[in-house]
Amino acid sequence: MPVISQPDFLGACSVAALALVVAVGPGCHRRVATTPTVASPTTEVWLAPEQVAAAKLVVEPLALQPVGSVVVASGRVTFDDLHVSHVLSPVTGRVVKIEAEPGQRVKKGDTLALIESPDVATAFSDLEKAKADFGAAEKEANRQKELFDVHAGSQRDLEGAQSAHSKATAELDRARKKTRILRGSSSDKLNQTYTLRAPIDGEVIARNVNPGAEVQGQYSGGTVLELFTVGDLDSIWVLGEIFEMDLRRVKAGTECLASVVSYPGRVFRGLADWVSNTLDPATHTSKVRCKIANPDRALKPEMYATVTLPVDRQVALAIPRSALLRLADQTVVFVEVGKAPDGRLRFERRPVVVNEELGSEYLPVLRNLAKGERIVVSGAILLSVKI
Repeated sequence: MPVISQPDFLGACSVAALALVVAVGPGCHRRVATTPTVASPTTEVWLAPEQVAAAKLVVEPLALQPVGSVVVASGRVTFDDLHVSHVLSPVTGRVVKIEAEPGQRVKKGDTLALIESPDVATAFSDLEKAKADFGAAEKEANRQKELFDVHAGSQRDLEGAQSAHSKATAELDRARKKTRILRGSSSDKLNQTYTLRAPIDGEVIARNVNPGAEVQGQYSGGTVLELFTVGDLDSIWVLGEIFEMDLRRVKAGTECLASVVSYPGRVFRGLADWVSNTLDPATHTSKVRCKIANPDRALKPEMYATVTLPVDRQVALAIPRSALLRLADQTVVFVEVGKAPDGRLRFERRPVVVNEELGSEYLPVLRNLAKGERIVVSGAILLSVKI
C-alpha cells in the first residue's frame, strides 16, 4: 500500500473539499455524493431566495383591478359661488370703523364695518313722512266716501281722494322697503351710522377699504367698490378646460382628481358635477366643474391645477404597467412558476397580450395569464438581463 506524504494528504483533502467530501477525524474517511448542477431552460430564470431579496423583486398575484383611460386637463381653483359673497355698501358715506380683518371667521350678521351716511337718516325721515301722508290721505278718502254716501259730496272729489290714498300707500311701501335694507343700523332713527354686516358664514377673504375712505352706494348708480369678500373655503370648485375630442368621454358624475404645484404628490379627490354644453370661442374648450372638499383649506382660489378625469371605468383582470417588458417585438412578463430541483425559485418569461388603450396604471390582460398567477411587478428588468 503506497504511503501518502503529508503534503499529498493535504492536497487530497483540498480536492475532496471542492468535491463536497466531508472529512471526519484526521483523515478523509467518508465521501458524500454531490448533486449535479441543473441548467435552467432558456425561457426561465432560477434564483435563490437570497438573490430574490437582493434584487428587490416584488411579486403579486394577478387579480381584478379597476381600469380605464383618463382625460387630463388644465384647470383653475375658484370659489363655490354658493358659498361666497361680495359685500357692497347700500349707502354712500364714509367708513368710520373696520370690525373684520382678512382671515377672520365671521357668522352671518356679524359686523364688518361702520359707515357714516346721511342716506340712513334720510331713509327713516322719508318713512315717517310717508306714514303721515298715508294717514292724511286715508282720512280724506274715508271722509269723501261718507259725504258721497249721503249725497253731500261729488264723485269727482271721492275719486281724487281715493287716488291720493293709493299714491300715499305706494310711497309708504317704497319707504318701508328702503328702510328695511338699512334696518338694524341703530335704534335711533336719526343716527347716520350704517352697520355693514356679513351676509353669510365664512372667512373674510379680502378687505378693500380702510377707515376714512369714501364709499359709493350700490343703488346710487355710480362706480361701486367691493368692500369685503366673505367666502367658505371648506368646499371649492376646480374649473377644467376639456378639449372637443374628449367631450364625449366626460360626463357629469365622473370622479375628478386634482393636483397643484404647491403640494407635489398630493391628490385632491372630488366629483365633476357639471360639464358645459358650449365651447369657449377663443380656446375651443368646454368647461368641467369639479367640486372638491377642502377642509384644511390647502386649495386657494386662483391656484392653477391639473385635472385628471378617469373615464370608461370597468373592473378587469389587469397588471401594472411596471410588470411589462418590451423584448424585440414581444410584450412579456415574468411569472413565478414554483421551485427548481435544487430549491431555487423559477421565473418564467411569458409573452402576454394587454389592452393598452383602456388603462392607465393597470392594463387589462387579454391572453396568456390567469387569475392568481404570481407576476413580477417590480424588478423584472433584472431578470431579462439574466436570460
